[in-house]
Amino acid sequence: MDIYQSESLTHVMIQVMKLHRRTLHDLTQDVEVYPGQPPLLFRLAEEDGQSQNELAHKLRVQPATLTVMITRMEKTGLVERRQDEQDHRLSRVFLTDKGRHAAGVLTETLQTLEHQCFEGFVPEEKLLFRRMLLHMYDNLNRIEKEVR
Repeated sequence: MDIYQSESLTHVMIQVMKLHRRTLHDLTQDVEVYPGQPPLLFRLAEEDGQSQNELAHKLRVQPATLTVMITRMEKTGLVERRQDEQDHRLSRVFLTDKGRHAAGVLTETLQTLEHQCFEGFVPEEKLLFRRMLLHMYDNLNRIEKEVR
């Protein structure tokens, strides 16, 4: 189905997000960050050394999913796990130098990509679009809470 002919806003939004994600991946291949990993890098860049449980909760993923992601990122040298100094049962996740570099590259690339995505938009359109997206987020968040 052609994106311009679809009447479904959901279809158009999904196609835009797929293209955005694919473009981000294409632009950041040299830092070995794969789809799904940027949010973890950003969380650790904000606060390094979080526990896996904290990260799973903040990223809204299952702990097992996060474990697979961290293992893959350890193999590419982006993060490392270390035992908590006070509670040896806890494992904490830290960015490596390569991970910090990748987070910086991703931040710069996302800023450039956002600028390109909204080229030709006036500030009022961007503000309205942001308001609509936040409204959608609140609606979906409410539904998620009702389901759980």
